[in-house]
Amino acid sequence: MVPTTLAQKLYLLCYTVKKEKFQLDNIQGRGQLLRAGAMTELARDGLLDATGGKVQRLAGNPPEDPFTASVWYDLPDDGPKGWLKFLHDKAHTAETPVRDQLLASGDVAIKREKKLGLVSTSRVTVVHPDLVHALQDRVRATVLDGAPGDDLTDELAMAVLAVELELASVWSKEERRTHKSALKAQAARFDAFVPGLRKALRDSYLASRAVGGGWSA
Repeated sequence: MVPTTLAQKLYLLCYTVKKEKFQLDNIQGRGQLLRAGAMTELARDGLLDATGGKVQRLAGNPPEDPFTASVWYDLPDDGPKGWLKFLHDKAHTAETPVRDQLLASGDVAIKREKKLGLVSTSRVTVVHPDLVHALQDRVRATVLDGAPGDDLTDELAMAVLAVELELASVWSKEERRTHKSALKAQAARFDAFVPGLRKALRDSYLASRAVGGGWSA
């Protein structure tokens, strides 16, 4: 099945197809990334206001997706507040519900492994790596093809947010440098839709990376 929510797609985006695993460097900050994806969808659906670079929950029917709905309920409804708290504080709770959705849809599986014949561990694997590779190609094409657009697409959001987390599964360090101008232009497009969110994600990621943030595979 094709993942339906932006958070689900962002989870899979972190997978390194060539190495057939989620590399540690690409899952640091993933909880914040998933919440940022949910917030992007909420902004697109008119369920939050980001005027002035702050966030406020707007009235309306909660999203059908339970994870996105949980993020919506977390947002302040008593006035605009800074993004960082709402990205960062519950980031450690974000990965399990999204992973479980992908397990239920058959997009990922959990592989049990034994190390040294004594300790049993589990590892999340992607069931359809070709689909993940195609997703990553679409995300990269959003920037590399330079196609202008007026919409906040999933691909635009993923391309921009991947830079803030330095996801090597999407952009290598050299590519981020080579395409700096194009990436900056797309970041400005994203900021016009959801001002303040991208910077808050970067701040949250840097804070988590300093203490080894990253809660699961």
